[in-house]
Amino acid sequence: MTPTPRTEQPPAPSDIAVAGRAANTPAANTPAANDHDADADFGARVELALSATNHLFNARNSPRYVAQVLQGVNAVATKLDRTRQPFTGVTPSEMKARIAAVDLGRPLPDTAAALAELEDVYLKDAVYFHDAKYAAHLNCPVVIPALVGEAVLSAVNSSMDTWDQSAGATMIERRLIDWTAGRLNLGADADGVFTSGGSQSNLQALLIARNHAVAALRREPGNEQLRLPQLLERLRIFTSVDSHFSIQKSASMLGLGYDAVVPVACTPDHTLDPSALAEAMAENHDAGLLAMAVVATAGTTDFGAVDPLVDMAALASAYGAWFHVDAAYGGGLMVSNRYSHLLNGTRLADSVTVDFHKTFFQPVSSSALLVRNKAMLGHVTYYADYLNPESAARAEIPNQVDKSIQTTRRFDALKLWLTLRIMGAEALGALFDEAIDLAARVGTVLAADPDFELAAAPRLSTLVFRYRPVVGDGGDGSRLDEDSSDALNPAIRAAVFASGQAVVAGTKVDGRHYLKFTLLNAEATLGDIREIIELLRSTGAGLLAAQANIPETTRTTKNEAAA
Repeated sequence: MTPTPRTEQPPAPSDIAVAGRAANTPAANTPAANDHDADADFGARVELALSATNHLFNARNSPRYVAQVLQGVNAVATKLDRTRQPFTGVTPSEMKARIAAVDLGRPLPDTAAALAELEDVYLKDAVYFHDAKYAAHLNCPVVIPALVGEAVLSAVNSSMDTWDQSAGATMIERRLIDWTAGRLNLGADADGVFTSGGSQSNLQALLIARNHAVAALRREPGNEQLRLPQLLERLRIFTSVDSHFSIQKSASMLGLGYDAVVPVACTPDHTLDPSALAEAMAENHDAGLLAMAVVATAGTTDFGAVDPLVDMAALASAYGAWFHVDAAYGGGLMVSNRYSHLLNGTRLADSVTVDFHKTFFQPVSSSALLVRNKAMLGHVTYYADYLNPESAARAEIPNQVDKSIQTTRRFDALKLWLTLRIMGAEALGALFDEAIDLAARVGTVLAADPDFELAAAPRLSTLVFRYRPVVGDGGDGSRLDEDSSDALNPAIRAAVFASGQAVVAGTKVDGRHYLKFTLLNAEATLGDIREIIELLRSTGAGLLAAQANIPETTRTTKNEAAA
Protein backbone atom coordinates (compact mmCIF):
# COMPACT_ATOMS: atom_id res chain seq x y z
CA MET A 1 0.00 0.00 0.00
CA THR A 2 1.40 3.40 -1.00
CA PRO A 3 1.62 5.79 1.98
CA THR A 4 -0.14 9.12 1.57
CA PRO A 5 2.43 11.92 1.61
CA ARG A 6 2.20 14.18 4.63
CA THR A 7 1.06 17.70 3.83
CA GLU A 8 2.37 19.28 7.02
CA GLN A 9 5.94 20.50 6.86
CA PRO A 10 8.60 20.15 9.58
CA PRO A 11 9.42 23.31 11.52
CA ALA A 12 11.75 25.48 9.50
CA PRO A 13 15.09 26.27 11.16
CA SER A 14 14.42 29.91 10.27
CA ASP A 15 11.36 29.94 12.53
CA ILE A 16 13.52 28.87 15.45
CA ALA A 17 16.09 31.53 14.59
CA VAL A 18 13.46 34.27 14.41
CA ALA A 19 11.90 33.22 17.72
CA GLY A 20 15.24 33.54 19.46
CA ARG A 21 15.97 37.10 18.37
CA ALA A 22 15.92 39.94 20.90
CA ALA A 23 12.66 41.89 21.15
CA ASN A 24 14.17 45.28 22.14
CA THR A 25 15.59 47.60 19.47
CA PRO A 26 18.25 50.22 20.46
CA ALA A 27 17.79 53.91 19.54
CA ALA A 28 18.91 54.93 16.06
CA ASN A 29 22.23 56.68 15.23
CA THR A 30 24.07 55.24 18.20
CA PRO A 31 26.93 52.73 18.36
CA ALA A 32 24.46 50.33 19.83
CA ALA A 33 22.12 50.93 16.88
CA ASN A 34 24.94 50.31 14.38
CA ASP A 35 25.86 47.12 16.15
CA HIS A 36 22.21 46.15 16.09
CA ASP A 37 22.00 46.81 12.30
CA ALA A 38 25.04 44.62 11.73
CA ASP A 39 23.54 41.92 13.89
CA ALA A 40 20.24 42.21 12.05
CA ASP A 41 21.97 41.92 8.67
CA PHE A 42 23.90 38.89 9.84
CA GLY A 43 20.72 37.41 11.27
CA ALA A 44 18.88 37.92 7.97
CA ARG A 45 21.62 36.12 6.07
CA VAL A 46 21.54 33.24 8.54
CA GLU A 47 17.77 33.12 8.32
CA LEU A 48 17.93 32.97 4.50
CA ALA A 49 20.49 30.17 4.56
CA LEU A 50 18.49 28.20 7.10
CA SER A 51 15.33 28.68 5.05
CA ALA A 52 17.11 27.50 1.92
CA THR A 53 17.97 24.21 3.59
CA ASN A 54 14.27 23.35 3.48
CA HIS A 55 14.71 22.81 -0.26
CA LEU A 56 17.55 20.31 0.03
CA PHE A 57 16.82 16.68 -0.78
CA ASN A 58 17.40 14.81 2.48
CA ALA A 59 15.59 12.73 5.08
CA ARG A 60 14.20 15.74 6.96
CA ASN A 61 12.68 17.14 3.80
CA SER A 62 11.39 13.88 2.33
CA PRO A 63 7.69 14.81 2.87
CA ARG A 64 8.30 18.07 1.04
CA TYR A 65 10.09 16.15 -1.75
CA VAL A 66 7.17 13.73 -2.22
CA ALA A 67 4.56 16.49 -2.20
CA GLN A 68 6.37 18.76 -4.66
CA VAL A 69 7.35 16.02 -7.11
CA LEU A 70 3.76 14.77 -7.12
CA GLN A 71 2.64 18.28 -7.98
CA GLY A 72 4.97 18.21 -10.98
CA VAL A 73 3.82 14.76 -12.06
CA ASN A 74 0.18 15.82 -11.77
CA ALA A 75 0.84 18.94 -13.83
CA VAL A 76 2.28 16.84 -16.66
CA ALA A 77 -0.49 14.22 -16.44
CA THR A 78 -3.16 16.92 -16.52
CA LYS A 79 -1.54 18.48 -19.55
CA LEU A 80 -1.47 15.11 -21.34
CA ASP A 81 -5.18 14.63 -20.68
CA ARG A 82 -5.99 18.04 -22.15
CA THR A 83 -3.65 18.03 -25.16
CA ARG A 84 -5.35 17.28 -28.47
CA GLN A 85 -2.57 17.95 -30.97
CA PRO A 86 1.23 17.79 -30.95
CA PHE A 87 1.90 21.54 -31.03
CA THR A 88 0.21 24.92 -30.63
CA GLY A 89 1.97 26.75 -33.45
CA VAL A 90 3.55 29.30 -31.13
CA THR A 91 6.28 31.36 -32.83
CA PRO A 92 9.85 31.89 -31.59
CA SER A 93 9.21 35.62 -31.11
CA GLU A 94 6.14 34.95 -28.97
CA MET A 95 8.02 32.50 -26.77
CA LYS A 96 11.05 34.76 -26.50
CA ALA A 97 8.88 37.64 -25.24
CA ARG A 98 7.08 35.42 -22.77
CA ILE A 99 10.32 34.04 -21.33
CA ALA A 100 11.95 37.48 -21.22
CA ALA A 101 9.08 38.75 -19.08
CA VAL A 102 9.98 36.33 -16.25
CA ASP A 103 11.86 38.06 -13.42
CA LEU A 104 14.45 35.50 -12.34
CA GLY A 105 15.50 37.78 -9.49
CA ARG A 106 12.13 37.34 -7.73
CA PRO A 107 11.30 33.75 -6.75
CA LEU A 108 7.67 32.70 -6.71
CA PRO A 109 6.01 31.87 -3.38
CA ASP A 110 5.73 28.11 -3.82
CA THR A 111 5.91 25.14 -6.17
CA ALA A 112 2.29 25.49 -7.25
CA ALA A 113 2.94 29.04 -8.45
CA ALA A 114 6.11 27.98 -10.27
CA LEU A 115 4.25 25.13 -12.01
CA ALA A 116 1.44 27.49 -13.00
CA GLU A 117 4.04 29.75 -14.58
CA LEU A 118 5.68 26.73 -16.24
CA GLU A 119 2.37 25.92 -17.90
CA ASP A 120 2.56 29.28 -19.65
CA VAL A 121 6.25 29.26 -20.57
CA TYR A 122 6.71 25.57 -21.43
CA LEU A 123 4.02 22.93 -20.99
CA LYS A 124 1.31 24.72 -22.98
CA ASP A 125 3.48 25.07 -26.07
CA ALA A 126 5.80 22.05 -25.84
CA VAL A 127 6.04 19.68 -28.80
CA TYR A 128 4.52 16.40 -27.63
CA PHE A 129 6.15 13.32 -29.12
CA HIS A 130 3.53 10.95 -27.72
CA ASP A 131 0.85 12.39 -30.01
CA ALA A 132 -0.02 10.23 -33.02
CA LYS A 133 0.22 13.28 -35.31
CA TYR A 134 3.88 13.85 -34.39
CA ALA A 135 5.77 12.24 -37.26
CA ALA A 136 8.88 14.35 -37.70
CA HIS A 137 12.20 13.38 -36.13
CA LEU A 138 13.68 10.40 -34.30
CA ASN A 139 11.85 11.28 -31.10
CA CYS A 140 9.99 8.41 -29.51
CA PRO A 141 7.14 8.27 -27.03
CA VAL A 142 8.78 7.07 -23.83
CA VAL A 143 7.86 4.06 -21.70
CA ILE A 144 6.71 4.57 -18.13
CA PRO A 145 9.30 2.26 -16.47
CA ALA A 146 12.01 4.53 -17.87
CA LEU A 147 10.26 7.56 -16.35
CA VAL A 148 10.36 5.81 -12.99
CA GLY A 149 14.07 5.33 -13.51
CA GLU A 150 14.44 9.02 -14.41
CA ALA A 151 12.79 10.04 -11.15
CA VAL A 152 15.04 7.76 -9.11
CA LEU A 153 18.33 8.61 -10.78
CA SER A 154 17.79 12.37 -10.68
CA ALA A 155 17.01 12.26 -6.95
CA VAL A 156 19.85 9.99 -5.85
CA ASN A 157 22.08 11.84 -8.35
CA SER A 158 24.87 9.29 -8.66
CA SER A 159 27.80 10.39 -10.79
CA MET A 160 29.18 7.65 -12.98
CA ASP A 161 32.79 8.77 -13.18
CA THR A 162 34.18 6.85 -10.21
CA TRP A 163 33.24 3.89 -8.06
CA ASP A 164 33.19 6.02 -4.90
CA GLN A 165 30.45 8.18 -6.45
CA SER A 166 28.26 5.45 -7.87
CA ALA A 167 28.84 1.93 -6.45
CA GLY A 168 25.89 -0.21 -7.58
CA ALA A 169 25.18 2.16 -10.47
CA THR A 170 28.55 1.24 -11.94
CA MET A 171 27.71 -2.46 -11.90
CA ILE A 172 24.27 -1.92 -13.41
CA GLU A 173 25.75 0.08 -16.27
CA ARG A 174 28.45 -2.53 -16.84
CA ARG A 175 25.88 -5.32 -16.88
CA LEU A 176 23.81 -3.46 -19.48
CA ILE A 177 26.90 -2.91 -21.63
CA ASP A 178 27.58 -6.66 -21.50
CA TRP A 179 23.94 -7.35 -22.39
CA THR A 180 24.04 -4.98 -25.36
CA ALA A 181 27.37 -6.34 -26.61
CA GLY A 182 25.91 -9.83 -26.40
CA ARG A 183 22.89 -8.82 -28.47
CA LEU A 184 25.25 -7.38 -31.08
CA ASN A 185 27.44 -10.53 -31.05
CA LEU A 186 30.59 -8.54 -30.40
CA GLY A 187 32.30 -11.36 -28.48
CA ALA A 188 33.58 -12.04 -24.99
CA ASP A 189 36.20 -9.26 -25.02
CA ALA A 190 33.69 -6.50 -25.77
CA ASP A 191 33.10 -3.51 -23.52
CA GLY A 192 31.65 -0.03 -23.72
CA VAL A 193 30.22 2.94 -21.89
CA PHE A 194 27.01 4.97 -21.81
CA THR A 195 27.10 8.37 -23.50
CA SER A 196 24.87 11.40 -23.96
CA GLY A 197 23.83 10.49 -27.51
CA GLY A 198 24.78 9.18 -30.91
CA SER A 199 26.94 12.17 -31.80
CA GLN A 200 29.07 11.67 -28.71
CA SER A 201 29.25 7.93 -29.28
CA ASN A 202 30.41 8.49 -32.87
CA LEU A 203 32.94 11.08 -31.70
CA GLN A 204 34.43 8.68 -29.16
CA ALA A 205 34.51 5.85 -31.70
CA LEU A 206 36.39 8.00 -34.20
CA LEU A 207 38.70 9.31 -31.47
CA ILE A 208 39.65 5.72 -30.70
CA ALA A 209 40.02 5.00 -34.42
CA ARG A 210 42.24 8.04 -34.85
CA ASN A 211 44.47 7.15 -31.91
CA HIS A 212 44.63 3.54 -33.10
CA ALA A 213 45.76 4.71 -36.56
CA VAL A 214 48.25 7.19 -35.09
CA ALA A 215 49.77 4.45 -32.93
CA ALA A 216 50.41 2.46 -36.12
CA LEU A 217 51.90 5.51 -37.87
CA ARG A 218 54.30 6.10 -35.01
CA ARG A 219 55.80 2.68 -35.62
CA GLU A 220 56.89 3.76 -39.09
CA PRO A 221 60.57 4.85 -39.35
CA GLY A 222 61.00 8.59 -38.86
CA ASN A 223 57.60 9.13 -37.25
CA GLU A 224 58.52 8.36 -33.65
CA GLN A 225 59.09 11.99 -32.61
CA LEU A 226 56.42 13.68 -34.73
CA ARG A 227 53.65 15.53 -32.91
CA LEU A 228 50.04 14.49 -33.43
CA PRO A 229 49.06 17.24 -35.92
CA GLN A 230 51.86 16.17 -38.24
CA LEU A 231 50.48 12.63 -38.37
CA LEU A 232 46.85 13.49 -39.15
CA GLU A 233 47.09 14.85 -42.67
CA ARG A 234 47.10 11.43 -44.35
CA LEU A 235 44.13 9.99 -42.43
CA ARG A 236 40.78 9.48 -44.17
CA ILE A 237 37.30 8.34 -43.07
CA PHE A 238 35.01 6.59 -45.57
CA THR A 239 31.23 6.73 -45.16
CA SER A 240 28.13 7.02 -47.32
CA VAL A 241 26.71 10.30 -48.57
CA ASP A 242 23.62 9.54 -46.43
CA SER A 243 25.50 9.03 -43.16
CA HIS A 244 24.92 11.23 -40.11
CA PHE A 245 26.50 14.69 -40.07
CA SER A 246 28.22 13.88 -36.76
CA ILE A 247 30.84 11.99 -38.76
CA GLN A 248 31.94 15.23 -40.42
CA LYS A 249 31.73 17.17 -37.15
CA SER A 250 33.80 14.54 -35.37
CA ALA A 251 36.46 14.69 -38.07
CA SER A 252 36.68 18.43 -37.60
CA MET A 253 36.87 18.24 -33.80
CA LEU A 254 39.54 15.55 -34.00
CA GLY A 255 41.81 17.82 -36.01
CA LEU A 256 41.32 16.03 -39.33
CA GLY A 257 39.07 18.58 -41.00
CA TYR A 258 35.77 18.08 -42.79
CA ASP A 259 37.58 17.13 -45.99
CA ALA A 260 39.10 14.08 -44.32
CA VAL A 261 35.69 12.42 -44.72
CA VAL A 262 35.35 10.74 -48.11
CA PRO A 263 31.65 10.56 -49.11
CA VAL A 264 30.80 7.31 -50.88
CA ALA A 265 27.91 7.00 -53.33
CA CYS A 266 24.80 4.97 -52.53
CA THR A 267 22.76 2.54 -54.59
CA PRO A 268 19.18 3.50 -55.59
CA ASP A 269 17.91 2.01 -52.31
CA HIS A 270 20.15 4.49 -50.42
CA THR A 271 22.55 1.92 -48.99
CA LEU A 272 26.27 2.44 -49.50
CA ASP A 273 27.56 1.02 -52.77
CA PRO A 274 30.38 -1.46 -51.94
CA SER A 275 31.96 -1.12 -55.38
CA ALA A 276 32.11 2.66 -54.97
CA LEU A 277 33.72 2.17 -51.55
CA ALA A 278 36.31 -0.22 -52.99
CA GLU A 279 37.15 2.26 -55.72
CA ALA A 280 37.45 5.21 -53.31
CA MET A 281 39.68 3.31 -50.91
CA ALA A 282 41.94 2.12 -53.73
CA GLU A 283 42.30 5.65 -55.09
CA ASN A 284 43.20 7.06 -51.69
CA HIS A 285 45.69 4.26 -51.05
CA ASP A 286 47.38 4.92 -54.38
CA ALA A 287 47.61 8.61 -53.45
CA GLY A 288 49.55 7.72 -50.30
CA LEU A 289 46.63 8.33 -47.91
CA LEU A 290 45.72 6.08 -44.98
CA ALA A 291 42.26 4.65 -44.35
CA MET A 292 41.63 5.51 -40.70
CA ALA A 293 38.03 4.29 -40.50
CA VAL A 294 35.12 2.94 -42.48
CA VAL A 295 31.78 4.02 -41.04
CA ALA A 296 28.63 2.05 -41.88
CA THR A 297 25.15 3.21 -40.93
CA ALA A 298 22.54 0.80 -39.63
CA GLY A 299 19.49 2.97 -40.11
CA THR A 300 20.18 6.22 -41.96
CA THR A 301 18.31 9.25 -40.62
CA ASP A 302 16.31 9.89 -43.79
CA PHE A 303 15.76 6.48 -45.35
CA GLY A 304 16.35 4.00 -42.51
CA ALA A 305 18.78 2.19 -44.81
CA VAL A 306 21.14 -0.42 -43.38
CA ASP A 307 24.45 -0.43 -45.22
CA PRO A 308 26.01 -3.73 -46.40
CA LEU A 309 27.87 -4.38 -43.16
CA VAL A 310 29.64 -7.58 -44.16
CA ASP A 311 31.00 -6.15 -47.42
CA MET A 312 32.14 -2.96 -45.70
CA ALA A 313 33.82 -4.91 -42.90
CA ALA A 314 35.81 -6.88 -45.46
CA LEU A 315 37.04 -3.73 -47.17
CA ALA A 316 37.95 -2.11 -43.86
CA SER A 317 39.94 -5.19 -42.90
CA ALA A 318 41.72 -5.27 -46.25
CA TYR A 319 43.04 -1.74 -45.71
CA GLY A 320 43.64 -2.06 -41.96
CA ALA A 321 40.93 0.49 -41.17
CA TRP A 322 38.74 0.70 -38.08
CA PHE A 323 35.18 -0.48 -38.83
CA HIS A 324 32.51 1.50 -36.99
CA VAL A 325 28.76 0.91 -37.24
CA ASP A 326 26.49 3.84 -36.43
CA ALA A 327 23.35 2.04 -35.26
CA ALA A 328 21.95 5.03 -33.36
CA TYR A 329 18.61 4.54 -35.15
CA GLY A 330 18.72 0.88 -36.11
CA GLY A 331 20.06 -0.36 -32.78
CA GLY A 332 16.53 -1.23 -31.69
CA LEU A 333 16.61 -4.03 -34.24
CA MET A 334 18.63 -6.07 -31.75
CA VAL A 335 15.41 -6.64 -29.75
CA SER A 336 13.11 -6.87 -32.78
CA ASN A 337 11.05 -10.02 -33.03
CA ARG A 338 11.04 -9.93 -36.85
CA TYR A 339 13.87 -7.77 -38.18
CA SER A 340 16.90 -8.48 -36.00
CA HIS A 341 18.66 -10.19 -38.94
CA LEU A 342 19.34 -6.73 -40.41
CA LEU A 343 22.06 -6.27 -37.77
CA ASN A 344 23.88 -9.54 -38.45
CA GLY A 345 27.03 -7.80 -39.64
CA THR A 346 27.62 -5.95 -36.37
CA ARG A 347 29.60 -8.95 -35.14
CA LEU A 348 32.41 -7.75 -37.43
CA ALA A 349 32.47 -4.17 -36.13
CA ASP A 350 35.29 -2.68 -34.09
CA SER A 351 32.76 -0.32 -32.49
CA VAL A 352 29.01 0.27 -32.54
CA THR A 353 26.83 3.25 -31.58
CA VAL A 354 23.39 2.57 -30.11
CA ASP A 355 20.86 5.23 -29.08
CA PHE A 356 18.46 3.82 -26.52
CA HIS A 357 16.55 7.12 -26.58
CA LYS A 358 15.42 6.41 -30.14
CA THR A 359 14.23 2.86 -30.75
CA PHE A 360 14.30 1.61 -27.15
CA PHE A 361 11.73 4.28 -26.18
CA GLN A 362 13.87 5.84 -23.45
CA PRO A 363 13.88 9.48 -22.35
CA VAL A 364 16.78 11.62 -23.55
CA SER A 365 19.57 11.02 -22.92
CA SER A 366 20.52 7.35 -23.19
CA SER A 367 23.13 6.12 -25.64
CA ALA A 368 26.13 3.81 -25.62
CA LEU A 369 29.33 3.08 -27.46
CA LEU A 370 30.39 -0.58 -27.67
CA VAL A 371 33.83 -1.84 -28.72
CA ARG A 372 34.77 -5.38 -29.71
CA ASN A 373 38.13 -5.21 -27.91
CA LYS A 374 37.91 -3.65 -24.45
CA ALA A 375 41.58 -2.65 -24.58
CA MET A 376 40.72 -0.07 -27.25
CA LEU A 377 38.93 2.03 -24.61
CA GLY A 378 42.40 2.71 -23.21
CA HIS A 379 42.82 5.26 -26.01
CA VAL A 380 40.63 7.66 -24.00
CA THR A 381 42.02 6.87 -20.53
CA TYR A 382 43.71 9.61 -18.52
CA TYR A 383 44.61 9.20 -14.85
CA ALA A 384 44.15 12.11 -12.43
CA ASP A 385 45.47 11.71 -8.89
CA TYR A 386 42.49 13.58 -7.40
CA LEU A 387 39.87 11.42 -9.14
CA ASN A 388 41.00 8.18 -10.81
CA PRO A 389 44.66 7.54 -9.96
CA GLU A 390 46.47 4.84 -11.86
CA SER A 391 46.82 2.93 -8.60
CA ALA A 392 43.02 2.51 -8.59
CA ALA A 393 43.17 0.85 -12.00
CA ARG A 394 45.92 -1.48 -10.81
CA ALA A 395 43.72 -2.36 -7.84
CA GLU A 396 40.86 -3.10 -10.31
CA ILE A 397 38.60 -0.43 -8.84
CA PRO A 398 35.93 0.07 -11.53
CA ASN A 399 36.09 3.76 -12.42
CA GLN A 400 33.94 4.36 -15.49
CA VAL A 401 35.72 7.64 -16.29
CA ASP A 402 38.61 5.47 -17.49
CA LYS A 403 36.40 4.51 -20.47
CA SER A 404 34.62 7.78 -21.13
CA ILE A 405 35.29 11.18 -22.66
CA GLN A 406 32.92 12.59 -20.04
CA THR A 407 33.78 13.04 -16.39
CA THR A 408 30.61 13.84 -14.44
CA ARG A 409 27.89 11.68 -15.99
CA ARG A 410 24.30 10.77 -15.15
CA PHE A 411 23.15 7.25 -14.30
CA ASP A 412 21.09 7.04 -17.51
CA ALA A 413 21.53 3.28 -17.61
CA LEU A 414 18.98 2.96 -14.81
CA LYS A 415 16.15 3.87 -17.20
CA LEU A 416 16.98 0.96 -19.51
CA TRP A 417 17.55 -1.36 -16.54
CA LEU A 418 14.06 -0.75 -15.13
CA THR A 419 12.54 -1.00 -18.61
CA LEU A 420 14.06 -4.45 -19.12
CA ARG A 421 13.14 -5.58 -15.60
CA ILE A 422 9.52 -4.42 -15.93
CA MET A 423 8.71 -4.82 -19.65
CA GLY A 424 11.38 -7.09 -21.09
CA ALA A 425 13.33 -6.86 -24.34
CA GLU A 426 10.69 -8.59 -26.44
CA ALA A 427 8.09 -5.98 -25.51
CA LEU A 428 10.44 -3.20 -26.61
CA GLY A 429 11.03 -5.03 -29.85
CA ALA A 430 7.30 -5.31 -30.43
CA LEU A 431 6.97 -1.51 -30.18
CA PHE A 432 9.64 -0.98 -32.84
CA ASP A 433 8.20 -3.72 -35.05
CA GLU A 434 4.81 -1.96 -35.00
CA ALA A 435 6.44 1.27 -36.16
CA ILE A 436 8.27 -0.53 -39.00
CA ASP A 437 5.08 -2.27 -40.11
CA LEU A 438 3.11 0.99 -40.03
CA ALA A 439 5.75 2.64 -42.23
CA ALA A 440 5.38 -0.15 -44.78
CA ARG A 441 1.61 0.38 -44.90
CA VAL A 442 2.00 4.14 -45.25
CA GLY A 443 4.53 3.58 -48.03
CA THR A 444 1.93 1.60 -49.97
CA VAL A 445 -0.61 4.41 -49.55
CA LEU A 446 1.81 7.12 -50.71
CA ALA A 447 3.06 5.08 -53.66
CA ALA A 448 -0.52 4.70 -54.92
CA ASP A 449 -1.48 8.36 -54.43
CA PRO A 450 -1.17 10.45 -57.64
CA ASP A 451 -0.55 13.65 -55.66
CA PHE A 452 2.58 12.37 -53.94
CA GLU A 453 5.97 10.99 -54.97
CA LEU A 454 7.77 8.50 -52.73
CA ALA A 455 11.55 8.88 -52.92
CA ALA A 456 12.23 5.26 -51.91
CA ALA A 457 10.44 2.33 -50.37
CA PRO A 458 10.64 2.44 -46.55
CA ARG A 459 13.31 0.29 -44.93
CA LEU A 460 12.66 0.92 -41.22
CA SER A 461 10.17 3.53 -40.01
CA THR A 462 10.91 6.63 -42.12
CA LEU A 463 9.34 7.74 -45.39
CA VAL A 464 10.68 10.46 -47.68
CA PHE A 465 8.13 11.88 -50.14
CA ARG A 466 6.84 15.10 -51.63
CA TYR A 467 3.57 16.66 -52.71
CA ARG A 468 3.75 17.00 -56.50
CA PRO A 469 0.26 16.80 -57.93
CA VAL A 470 -0.84 16.59 -61.54
CA VAL A 471 -1.54 20.14 -62.76
CA GLY A 472 -2.87 21.83 -65.86
CA ASP A 473 -6.07 21.46 -67.82
CA GLY A 474 -4.63 19.71 -70.84
CA GLY A 475 -5.14 16.21 -69.50
CA ASP A 476 -1.56 15.30 -70.29
CA GLY A 477 -0.99 14.06 -66.76
CA SER A 478 2.04 16.26 -66.17
CA ARG A 479 3.11 16.82 -62.59
CA LEU A 480 3.94 20.12 -60.99
CA ASP A 481 7.33 21.22 -62.31
CA GLU A 482 10.43 20.55 -60.19
CA ASP A 483 11.15 24.15 -59.26
CA SER A 484 7.59 24.85 -58.15
CA SER A 485 7.55 21.61 -56.17
CA ASP A 486 10.85 22.61 -54.59
CA ALA A 487 9.33 25.86 -53.33
CA LEU A 488 6.00 24.33 -52.37
CA ASN A 489 7.01 21.46 -50.08
CA PRO A 490 8.93 23.51 -47.47
CA ALA A 491 5.98 25.92 -47.44
CA ILE A 492 3.60 23.02 -46.77
CA ARG A 493 5.72 21.83 -43.89
CA ALA A 494 5.94 25.31 -42.37
CA ALA A 495 2.19 25.91 -42.68
CA VAL A 496 1.30 22.57 -41.10
CA PHE A 497 3.75 23.19 -38.25
CA ALA A 498 2.27 26.64 -37.66
CA SER A 499 -1.20 25.08 -37.44
CA GLY A 500 0.00 22.70 -34.73
CA GLN A 501 -2.25 19.95 -36.10
CA ALA A 502 0.70 17.77 -37.09
CA VAL A 503 4.49 17.88 -37.18
CA VAL A 504 6.43 16.45 -40.12
CA ALA A 505 10.07 16.80 -41.10
CA GLY A 506 11.79 17.94 -44.25
CA THR A 507 14.96 16.94 -46.08
CA LYS A 508 16.63 17.13 -49.48
CA VAL A 509 17.17 14.39 -52.05
CA ASP A 510 19.48 15.20 -54.96
CA GLY A 511 19.17 18.87 -54.04
CA ARG A 512 15.35 18.87 -54.07
CA HIS A 513 13.07 19.49 -51.09
CA TYR A 514 11.04 16.59 -49.74
CA LEU A 515 8.81 15.92 -46.73
CA LYS A 516 9.53 13.15 -44.27
CA PHE A 517 7.62 10.98 -41.83
CA THR A 518 9.50 9.38 -38.93
CA LEU A 519 7.15 6.89 -37.30
CA LEU A 520 8.01 5.61 -33.82
CA ASN A 521 4.63 5.58 -32.11
CA ALA A 522 3.24 2.05 -31.78
CA GLU A 523 -0.21 3.48 -31.01
CA ALA A 524 -0.40 5.56 -34.19
CA THR A 525 -2.71 4.00 -36.76
CA LEU A 526 -2.84 4.08 -40.53
CA GLY A 527 -5.88 6.30 -40.09
CA ASP A 528 -3.84 8.80 -38.08
CA ILE A 529 -1.20 9.03 -40.79
CA ARG A 530 -3.85 9.26 -43.52
CA GLU A 531 -5.19 12.33 -41.73
CA ILE A 532 -1.73 13.91 -41.85
CA ILE A 533 -1.50 13.07 -45.56
CA GLU A 534 -4.85 14.76 -46.20
CA LEU A 535 -3.70 17.79 -44.20
CA LEU A 536 -0.56 18.00 -46.34
CA ARG A 537 -2.64 17.65 -49.51
CA SER A 538 -5.17 20.33 -48.58
CA THR A 539 -2.43 22.68 -47.40
CA GLY A 540 -0.50 22.21 -50.63
CA ALA A 541 -3.58 22.69 -52.77
CA GLY A 542 -4.44 25.83 -50.85
CA LEU A 543 -0.97 27.27 -51.32
CA LEU A 544 -1.08 26.50 -55.05
CA ALA A 545 -4.50 28.11 -55.36
CA ALA A 546 -3.34 31.20 -53.51
CA GLN A 547 -0.30 31.44 -55.75
CA ALA A 548 -2.50 31.12 -58.86
CA ASN A 549 -4.56 34.10 -57.69
CA ILE A 550 -1.50 36.38 -57.41
CA PRO A 551 -1.15 38.60 -60.50
CA GLU A 552 1.71 37.57 -62.75
CA THR A 553 3.60 40.84 -62.20
CA THR A 554 3.42 40.37 -58.43
CA ARG A 555 4.71 36.80 -58.69
CA THR A 556 7.58 37.97 -60.88
CA THR A 557 8.52 40.69 -58.42
CA LYS A 558 8.47 38.23 -55.51
CA ASN A 559 10.55 35.71 -57.43
CA GLU A 560 13.10 38.37 -58.33
CA ALA A 561 13.28 39.48 -54.70
CA ALA A 562 13.85 35.91 -53.56
CA ALA A 563 16.60 35.48 -56.12
